[in-house]
Amino acid sequence: MSTRFQINDPSLESQWRSLILFGKNSATYKFAFAKALIDLIDAQTTSINLSDLAVPFAGYIVEHLKANDKQGSSQSSKYLNSCRAYINNELEKDQLYRDTEKLGFVNVIDAFQNVNGGIIPNPFYEKNFVFGKKEIVITDNLLKLRDTFQYRNLYQEVDARWKLVETAWSLNVSQNLLEVKYDNLDSLLFVQDNFMKRVNITSVRDALNGYQKGKCFYSFQDISISKNNSFGVCAVDHFLPHLHKRYHDNEGANVNGVWNLVLADSRVNNDKNARIPERRFLKRLDNRNEFYIESKHPLAETIINQTGTTRNQRIHFLEKQYNLALELGVHKWQPKVELIGSF
Repeated sequence: MSTRFQINDPSLESQWRSLILFGKNSATYKFAFAKALIDLIDAQTTSINLSDLAVPFAGYIVEHLKANDKQGSSQSSKYLNSCRAYINNELEKDQLYRDTEKLGFVNVIDAFQNVNGGIIPNPFYEKNFVFGKKEIVITDNLLKLRDTFQYRNLYQEVDARWKLVETAWSLNVSQNLLEVKYDNLDSLLFVQDNFMKRVNITSVRDALNGYQKGKCFYSFQDISISKNNSFGVCAVDHFLPHLHKRYHDNEGANVNGVWNLVLADSRVNNDKNARIPERRFLKRLDNRNEFYIESKHPLAETIINQTGTTRNQRIHFLEKQYNLALELGVHKWQPKVELIGSF
């Protein structure tokens, strides 16, 4: 079952990202499971017993539980209680792994590969629970991810998505009131709690990259969110220039809002400078923002709060801000190199 995110793009990377960005979030188990699967890709493992899978899975849950105690929408969880007991030195590690095998995988294995009510076209694993076995068998689809350029970005994207979800839960703030803000200096996303205390969430690059399918917003070339590559880390760009921020502020629009932030190849971004993209890129910005809307809070609610509650309102908002920027900036810009985009 495909999402709108996968229209014109049936790639394995998009199928993976659709699970991370658009799958249901009743608990954060799927993120721990995703990171464990990435570990299997690195090791080129073709099958694994649940008892062995429990080791990395529990490790990731415990790591995040130490930072944010709220890891699910339900009021209680036997499995999370076991993890808490381990953190408090009330449970041995071997028992934690046994509890993980028994309780941690109850729903996640069957649910992980489903989005919009159906399984993805190219599953990454199969369940083998026959003749007393309890294992998952890795398909070639998962192993092929390792050979893609985007593979190096997936781990950071999963962790960023996890941090967004758990932060919304841990603050216990209505998703309609929670707004993710952007720190231009540190390139971080953050929120403020009920006491107006700043809570840093994650790198803006890690959080936004998946929604752009790992592509430069303008040229649609591959970009990286990791510094450990020959291409260098991508740039965070204001689609409409930050130069005239106060004029947009007067119209009720914050150009530092997530709606106006895109990721771009550094060379492309340097060429763009503070110029205004051709109007045709406004449609891509609208599509990218709608990917946020289709995902779960808090980024979805942030975009709605910033741009409008209906699609028509959001389109009108973008057009209004674009026209204002054009009046102030005059000069329009397009990249020197541009590949065919898929959104």
